[in-house]
Amino acid sequence: MESNFQTSFIPKKPVVIEHPSSGRSIGFFTIIALFLLLFVILATVGLYLYKGSLVKNIAKMENDLTLAKNRFEASKITELKLLDKRLTASTEILGKHIAVTPIFQTLSAITMKTVQYTKFSYDLGSPTGSQTLGSRDAPGANGARGARIVIKMSGMAAGYRSVALQSDLFTIKDEGKNLIDPVFSNLTLDDKGNVLFDLEFSVDPSFVDYKRTVEMASLESST
Repeated sequence: MESNFQTSFIPKKPVVIEHPSSGRSIGFFTIIALFLLLFVILATVGLYLYKGSLVKNIAKMENDLTLAKNRFEASKITELKLLDKRLTASTEILGKHIAVTPIFQTLSAITMKTVQYTKFSYDLGSPTGSQTLGSRDAPGANGARGARIVIKMSGMAAGYRSVALQSDLFTIKDEGKNLIDPVFSNLTLDDKGNVLFDLEFSVDPSFVDYKRTVEMASLESST
């Protein structure tokens, strides 16, 4: 007995074709880019807020400064400025001024009675040359305060022997130690037999410093 087999190639269920998924996972560089973008946004917002705060602070300080200025009278401020200029000018003048009193005191202590001086001048190295005693012109502002001050004098002695003895006293006497390198020159006789001479020496600026002289005078007067 033969068995009948029926073979069918028609599928009983519909054939479903599956396609592979085309989605991609987020990469590392994409995450970095997002973080950078977020950082830039936050920084921009922060700078904007900081700028606004800074503008407010500047406006407040300007307002405070205006209020402070209004507390002082304009005339008072002008008066104080003028006073400051005068004090500055006075300080500069005193710094350039010299006191000849110590020189006169030294000459008085070491000069013989047979010798007298007829002319006195000093040279600070200014463009106008030496300053003569009694002149109202102030010493040149370009005077060499750090260099020695040159003293030039003229005088008259009873004879050549008096000139020689006086020259020795300049170097022997302790009072004459501040008179540096004294030189007598141009010795001539007048019609009365007196010897006319020129005398030149130098002193250190500290010896004739005006401020120092005033301080020493004040100290002596207090004692």
